[in-house]
Amino acid sequence: MAETASPQEKTPRRINKVALGIGVGMVAVMAAAVFFTFHFVEQERQRALLEWQVRLGIVADSRAADVNEWVDANFAVIRELSENASLQIYMDELAASAGNKEGVTDEAAQAGYLRNLLVATSERSGFKPPKEAAEVNANVERAGVAGLGLVDADGRPIVSSAGMPPISGKIRTAVANALNGEPALIDVFLGASNLPTIGFALPVYGIQSDQGAQGIGAVVGIRTIDNELYDRLKQPGEESKTAETYLVRKTGATVEYLSPLADGTLPLKRSFAMETPNLASVYAIQQPGGFTIGMDYAGEEVLVTSRPLADLPWVLVRKINRAEALSGTETRLKTILIVFVLIIIGVTVAIIAVWRHGSSIRAQEAAEKSRIAAERFENMTKFMNLVTNSQPTQIFAVTGDTKYTFANEPAARHAGISADDLRGKTMASIMGPVKGGFYGKINEAILDSFSHSDDTEKERQSHIHTFGEDDELEVLKTDHIPLRGDRDYPPGILMVMDDITEYTMERRKSDMMMRQLINALISVVERRDPYTTHQSAHISEVARAIAREMEVSDDEVKTVDIAGSLINLGRIFIPNDVLAKTGALSEAEQALFDNCFKDSVELLKDVEFQGPVVDTISQTGEFWDGSGPQGLKEEEILHPARILNVAAAFIRLVNPRSNETPVSFDVAVAQLMQQNGSRFDRRPVSALINYLDNRGGAEKWADFGKKT
Repeated sequence: MAETASPQEKTPRRINKVALGIGVGMVAVMAAAVFFTFHFVEQERQRALLEWQVRLGIVADSRAADVNEWVDANFAVIRELSENASLQIYMDELAASAGNKEGVTDEAAQAGYLRNLLVATSERSGFKPPKEAAEVNANVERAGVAGLGLVDADGRPIVSSAGMPPISGKIRTAVANALNGEPALIDVFLGASNLPTIGFALPVYGIQSDQGAQGIGAVVGIRTIDNELYDRLKQPGEESKTAETYLVRKTGATVEYLSPLADGTLPLKRSFAMETPNLASVYAIQQPGGFTIGMDYAGEEVLVTSRPLADLPWVLVRKINRAEALSGTETRLKTILIVFVLIIIGVTVAIIAVWRHGSSIRAQEAAEKSRIAAERFENMTKFMNLVTNSQPTQIFAVTGDTKYTFANEPAARHAGISADDLRGKTMASIMGPVKGGFYGKINEAILDSFSHSDDTEKERQSHIHTFGEDDELEVLKTDHIPLRGDRDYPPGILMVMDDITEYTMERRKSDMMMRQLINALISVVERRDPYTTHQSAHISEVARAIAREMEVSDDEVKTVDIAGSLINLGRIFIPNDVLAKTGALSEAEQALFDNCFKDSVELLKDVEFQGPVVDTISQTGEFWDGSGPQGLKEEEILHPARILNVAAAFIRLVNPRSNETPVSFDVAVAQLMQQNGSRFDRRPVSALINYLDNRGGAEKWADFGKKT
């Protein structure tokens, strides 16, 4: 390898200074052109946007003023009626007579005058039904559409013009506000004629009453919205094809369009959710007076500004399509880009000329580098084969579609073919469809995650999986290490496979022997203490259920299983007369039961378990708040011990000794919850409750409280 490296060290790197200088100069020119081109284009775009912001704002201000003028004119009609002297005299007399019309002087004549006044005013001011709604057939009663009405201090109608809707719903609310001295607007709604309708209400004060006091009545006007308002949204002399002004309001979680739209949509017939992304009308409501680029109701990109309307829950929107508004700017941009492309072409031609001048030198250098790299790759391949072939485990690399790209001799021997013949074959054809499909899915998931993170250490995984059963049992441990791809090879997975079937079988035998020993010890305890038969098994079962519900590791599940089975082992030291006692236990006798787990620890302290079984039993008496015998608290207590503490307490409540009364599962859980944060960690308690309520635990453990 040293000899192959020496030619590279002796071969000087020849640099064409002229070509290098030209290349650097061209790159600098291109970079400057790109920067100044886009800087100029952006300045032009911002300048055009600023101009349109001013133009749209001027139109929006003028249209908003016209809309406000229309609303003020309608209020002026209602105010003229509310300040009419004859109407005020009538209302004064009616108020003085506590609403009794008989107390009003010449009431019939006055009422007739007021009705004529309302009719004349409605005809003059537009507070009347549209012609289509006013033309009714004989003997056919139509719902009120529009009109003027007068109500007393209690909101009861007195007189009204023809077509006046009933005083109910929104109208009644507005009347109530007006009677309290506040001018009231009845916001736009679809009236009985299915036309946009709006209402106005003002209080009527007595001749001698102060303005702002409680009204003695109110004047209400309801009218349909016609072109008199909508024409005010049109800008005189408008030349833009896509410019438009319309009214919107927020209704609950939607934006509602109150005026006709350019696409022919009628008022109050279109709405969108306020959460609609980038909708111009939503921005207009949320930022009244602002300017932005958004999407209009037809999905077109528009420039938009808005203006709030005084004392109205409406927002006036002024917009124009971006394509129309910025067409001149975009044309200039295209011209600049065309020029820029021509510059790029010229620069590219110059670079090609420089490249051809130095191509022969680069070709020679590339050929020499390729020869050296090939030699190094061949030497590295030999070295890697030597290392991997000396390992007893199967080592091989596969692509994302499970094809072999490399295999050591153990992998080839296991497949029954040579390493060279193994390349290109799929895992399914070598391992079989079950194993090949299983490991193929694992590798596919790793490569997918690796494509985003590119972190080999983070994405590598280890798996132990069992195939077959009984005599055909096979347990394989695999390590999966993602490999980056290159020009010739796609990304792949390096797999290291160990057959641990024999080890697994021995471990299972060891676990079985351990379980048999534990069952024998439990049998000894239960023979001496017949009143708690199966209590250890129940504690172990509940602890396992809690552990699995909390999704802890398999090792911790096994730890709580064994510790739960052995927690009562110390009861073999309790005298027979105490164990057989059926009456109430003395304080000293009860202490023997409460502390028997300590004797269990003494008996088991020299026994080797795979997990912290003895420490788990020892810490079962610890309290979450640190008031236990060892003073451990919270996370200082082993996780399995916290689980076992809850399981043991639960079983001792639902399956106590014969001298104690068992409680129901609900009562037991309630008592455990009362000690959350003091004696118990709340997480095992919550897991127990979920298992009982949602996993069928209550039915499965229904016989726990029965004595056998």
